Formats: sequence, structure tokens, C-alpha cells
Amino acid sequence: MASLTLPKHTLPFLLPQHTPRTHSPSQSLTIPSKSSQSQFYGLKFSYLSSGSIPSSSSLKFSVSAKVDKGTVPPSFALKDQDGKNVSLSKFKGKAVVVYFYPADETPGCTKQACAFRDSYEKFKKAGAEVVGISGDDPSSHKAFAKKYRLPFTLLSDDGNKVRKEWGVPGDFFGALPGRQTYVLDKKGVVQLIYNNQFQPEKHIDETLKLLQSL
Repeated sequence: MASLTLPKHTLPFLLPQHTPRTHSPSQSLTIPSKSSQSQFYGLKFSYLSSGSIPSSSSLKFSVSAKVDKGTVPPSFALKDQDGKNVSLSKFKGKAVVVYFYPADETPGCTKQACAFRDSYEKFKKAGAEVVGISGDDPSSHKAFAKKYRLPFTLLSDDGNKVRKEWGVPGDFFGALPGRQTYVLDKKGVVQLIYNNQFQPEKHIDETLKLLQSL
């Protein structure tokens, strides 16, 4: 369990622009009464009107990793883009790349999915299956897969239960769902965990590099 204390300039990009004011360390920063939205890397964030953010000295963020390299992750059974149940045990005896991504149709997630698509034959040659997981429902996955001709499985993690069970960390202090990739060997043991929110294509490079070394 690691603890991270936020800096005094906590999430400035999520707050509306305003004239700087002087605050003592014990004061709270009040958000203007008009509700606002910010958009970052294809995802929208909303915050409540007339809310307040606690002073940075009292706000902490904890990260707890539940799946580590060398361990067997919790199993799951989720619906794919065709509404069929798919369990992790289905891939037993094969290497499998399980990648968690924020959401369908966002710029970064689309780049990542298309990069997996373009390298899909390399993954097959390496004897590995590719599985994408997000909180989107099966119909969203189906439209996403059809639009970009994705040849691999997309699973719907309703309520982000599997994401939580696997301990996938969020970015920006939990405001943005994490982008994390796991490579499991034929025995179902995790051999690689790769996290990179801002360079989606790097996930493909790193996973292929590992798979080709197995």
C-alpha cells in the first residue's frame, strides 16, 4: 500500500479558469456555482456546482496493487461484443494479452485498439490471444469493433468489478480509468504489467517484445 500526497496545485486542469486568490493552507477552494465540464484525452469529467475541494495538506491518494508479476490473477466471466459470456479460463493453455482501457471511441483508446488490430497477426504468430476490457456495454463494444474492424474480443466490465479486483490503478487521482496491459503465459501467470496512459501504441510494442521472448 503506497500513499501519495497531492501537491498544492491539485488538478488545475480540471478546474475552470479564474483569477488567482490567496488561500491559507487551512482554507478550502470553492468551485464556482455554475457547473462545468472538462475534456481530457477524449473523456469528459463533471464536477458538482457549489462544491469544495479540501486543502492539499489534508488530501491523500492511495494505490493498492492486487495483481503482480508472477501471480495468477482473479478469474472472470464477462459478456463480449456479441453478448456471449467469456471466461478467463477459456484461454487456458494459451498466452493472453488482457488490456484494460478507459472507454470506446475515445482518441487514445481508438489508437490503441487499431494498433492491436494492425499487429494482430503478430500476436497470433506468437500464440497469443488479445482481450480488451472496459466498462462499456456489449452494444458499444460491438459498434466499436465493427467500425474499426477489430478482430479480437472486447469484454464488458459492468461496474468495473474486474478492474477493481485486478487492482488497475486510475490516473489523475482516480479521475481517469487506468490504461493497463497484462501478459499471461500459458499457465495463466502474469509475466508483464505495462501502464502508459498517454502512449497507447506503446502497449503493443511492449507486449510483443515480451511474447517473442517467451
